[in-house]
Amino acid sequence: MSVVRTRGSRASARTLTVLVSGFTALLAGCGTRSTASLGTPVITLAHTSSDFAAYRVAIDPNSITLTDTNGGIVPALAQQQTSESVDLAAPGDLTELLGAPAQPAATYKSATLTLDYTSASIWVNINGQAVAATAVDSAGKAITTQTLTVTFDPNHRLVITRGESTRLAIDFDLAAFNSINTATTPPTVTVRPFLVMTPAPADATLIRARGLLVTVEGGSSDYVINVQPLTDLASALGAVTVNTNAQTYFNINGVAYTGVAGLTAMASLQTNAPTAAYGTLGDLSGITPGFHATAVYAGTSLESPTALDHISGVVGARSGNTLTVHGATFLTPGTFSYTASYANNATVTVGSVTVVSEDGVAASGLTPAAISVGQQLDVSGQGAVDTAGHISLDARAGQVRLASTRLWGTLNSATPGSALLDVLSLGNFAPAGLNFAGTGSTVAANPSAYALNTGALDESGTAAGTLLQVDGIVNAFGSAPPDFTATAITAGTATEQRLVVEWINGGGATAPFTSASSSGLVVNLSNAALGAIHEIRTGPAGPANTGPGVRDLTALPASPLITTVGADQSKLQLAIGSATLSTGVSVFNSIGSFAAALSSTFKGTNKIYRLVAVGQYNSGTNTFVASRISVALM
Repeated sequence: MSVVRTRGSRASARTLTVLVSGFTALLAGCGTRSTASLGTPVITLAHTSSDFAAYRVAIDPNSITLTDTNGGIVPALAQQQTSESVDLAAPGDLTELLGAPAQPAATYKSATLTLDYTSASIWVNINGQAVAATAVDSAGKAITTQTLTVTFDPNHRLVITRGESTRLAIDFDLAAFNSINTATTPPTVTVRPFLVMTPAPADATLIRARGLLVTVEGGSSDYVINVQPLTDLASALGAVTVNTNAQTYFNINGVAYTGVAGLTAMASLQTNAPTAAYGTLGDLSGITPGFHATAVYAGTSLESPTALDHISGVVGARSGNTLTVHGATFLTPGTFSYTASYANNATVTVGSVTVVSEDGVAASGLTPAAISVGQQLDVSGQGAVDTAGHISLDARAGQVRLASTRLWGTLNSATPGSALLDVLSLGNFAPAGLNFAGTGSTVAANPSAYALNTGALDESGTAAGTLLQVDGIVNAFGSAPPDFTATAITAGTATEQRLVVEWINGGGATAPFTSASSSGLVVNLSNAALGAIHEIRTGPAGPANTGPGVRDLTALPASPLITTVGADQSKLQLAIGSATLSTGVSVFNSIGSFAAALSSTFKGTNKIYRLVAVGQYNSGTNTFVASRISVALM
């Protein structure tokens, strides 16, 4: 069936016909409706990885439902043929656009989602190595499926308005519902599922919008896609209008463009060519949501039904034209979606005709010689898995995309244009997991004195020992020093920090706080149920959960006040609950309602399992200013 959708001021200029998978089923479930009674939920998925190298589970999109205030239930996404495999520990600050299908205009009070752990692939990051772990429930038994209900704030419910688009944000914080035990072989991960869903504004959140090309609109800077999220190859989950400008970077079939030239190249692609845009949500005033793209990839530059196999990860070592890709995700196309597998190491072979590009950089003129240890990358080629399970990929006739790589380290010294860092992690792994042999022109790169080209990013006034987050590109193999060219440097104290407390002794705590009010929360650090985790985390931790990015709450002058005062009040996500409650996880968007929920919860029966607050710590006032607080119950 075709759905005619128009967008705001462009209604007079064009009519867009888009196939929406399963729309007939939606109409059958909702009675006879016209498009005039529909709006669009723009559903996004975000995650925070914690100490995992990979956390791949399945989400059944058909299980994502919305319940309106009259008790009516509708599927949030159109009917699909297969579950979606998703890595909730994939590196990078990236949110995925799951879909934008037309839905009945209504006010919705809750939502549900089912996680499937039957074929889960969970890997723990231990001292630079990815180690496969076993997922168990609170009773120590294998997990299969878990259905979670999320109840929206009664004062901030999801309102889908006729003829308009509204964002619904799904957020998984792995720190809120997973306990890692590395004392067992293999390591075990105890899972108590917890997630947050809430209506959210179209803000500066970096989002990937992946989908099939519908049309490049003549006389404008727009093109239209039908959303295919994650590794999906079969669904069509609603139309999105992608807006580009003169600065938008394009990588189409391995060739880089900027602005109009890229849009012209897009116009030469066939309908249903695979695309992926990176950017932010745009105009939501019409039933077809808008999207502002800063970078666009299309054709063979990303995964597609007809493309080659893909491996993504970090270069862990290099010998000649043979790369060891560390923390490797291997994708091979199937009937309905990519089949994904993960390995601590995989082998990739490149050659003289391998196409190499750097994300965001047009006409870079790169060759395979640019690929060095520590670099985050995506490679396409012919993949294979041998009888021992080892993954390899022949990219001699394929492509390599060098992605922005994140480095964490403490500053040794700096001068204008350069800096030396003691590296904590490079591309999500501790340097102990990487082999730097051959990276230097005379001697190999030294992670204890890692040389940065900082360009105009002057850190000469920064105190030695300061924890820094650095984004950029690893310099060409054999050319170091410098080892790395920085494009952004951020003080650790200015990044998103996490306060995490766990209560596991005696089955949790019924009175976890010395005070809990609209002024904030203060954790009782003397509670007998308190476990070993009670910290503020900035960036990665070192071995035994130590390092410059870890502050033990018991070592502070007093238990800090966790407050929302000073946070953006329009973006508060405050949640409490568990999968075992009939209301599941209740989400509040104001501290007053959240404090009242805490007061009614902790009256001697309910027990807390974990507290995770996301924000920034102020050592001068001993306060943690949080925009997100999750209270996970036993």
